[in-house]
Amino acid sequence: MALSGLVAVLPYIALQLIGIRTVIEALGFTGMLPLLIAFVSLAAYTWLGGLHAPALTAFIKDVMIYIAVLAAVILVPIHLGGYGAMFHSAAGHLPDVPDGHIVAQGQVVPYATLALSSAFAAFLYPHTLTGILAARSADTIRQNAVFLPAYTIVLGLIALLGLMAHAAGIVTTSSSQVVPQLFLAIFPSWFAGFCFAAIAVGALVPASVMAIGAANLIMHNILPHRSESVTGSRLAGFGVKVGALGCVIFLNARFAIDLQLLGGVIILQTFPALIMGLLPLRLPAPALVAGWVIGSVAGLGLCWIDGLKPVHPVAFAGFSASVSTGLLALGINIAVTLTLGAVIRLALGASPSTLRPGSIRR
Repeated sequence: MALSGLVAVLPYIALQLIGIRTVIEALGFTGMLPLLIAFVSLAAYTWLGGLHAPALTAFIKDVMIYIAVLAAVILVPIHLGGYGAMFHSAAGHLPDVPDGHIVAQGQVVPYATLALSSAFAAFLYPHTLTGILAARSADTIRQNAVFLPAYTIVLGLIALLGLMAHAAGIVTTSSSQVVPQLFLAIFPSWFAGFCFAAIAVGALVPASVMAIGAANLIMHNILPHRSESVTGSRLAGFGVKVGALGCVIFLNARFAIDLQLLGGVIILQTFPALIMGLLPLRLPAPALVAGWVIGSVAGLGLCWIDGLKPVHPVAFAGFSASVSTGLLALGINIAVTLTLGAVIRLALGASPSTLRPGSIRR
């Protein structure tokens, strides 16, 4: 299971590296140099600062992102003639949507299932618990949870930047360059630089926490005899970042967000062991392991067949749509786990439907 957490976090960190690389490319650097700068920055940031580095800079990162986003949603529409003019101009660049729906008919199921799979996966990543366990107290966690919805609002505002870019006439061959080019076109150079710094720091902080969480997995589950070694933890974290760099170079995902969604496909396969294991009905360990292996292989196989896309076309009994690959693999995982669990219980003489907690552990 630790292997799933380790592998799943690599494309997630790769997504952050792409974010840092993007702003460096916007400054005029070309070739592999922006990616190299992004990698060295992340490696040095984590190696020298450890968990203290993201903890101390997280507040600064939040303030910078809020300033950049609020400035964008206020000043850019003013520059474009107001929100009405902006939406009218952007509409000319967008495909017609029937019946006035925001999402086209064929996009509803993929969007909904991807959102659901992302919600399931959110608290399964190792770096999620890293922040919780490193908190000073339970009150700190509660206080942060209160303000989390504000971040969701910011994400909604960030989504408007794409429409602003359409209205501003931004043309680029890379979808990742849309926002940086918008900032360069609208803002003065000094504030565009500030926005670039906000993007870079906004990627650096979560990437470092992810790398530390993955390093903890390695040191406490794969190399437990070295778990107290600081140097070993640093080397493990460095190895994780090298793996993420490999994902950027060798996984030719069409959109950067696909890397995060691919990580979700992998980490979702730990759901039965981590979440269903909390149920009173204890599932045998061999069944959980078999479901995890088969679900992981199925999910990765479907992603490979679909060209590293996180959705897979499904046609059954008149239903036809693209569905989240992570959910499909999770369904296979759960089916295998429950079926094999029932077989094991029957083989041991226990009821397949009722079982006292803890009566079968292997």
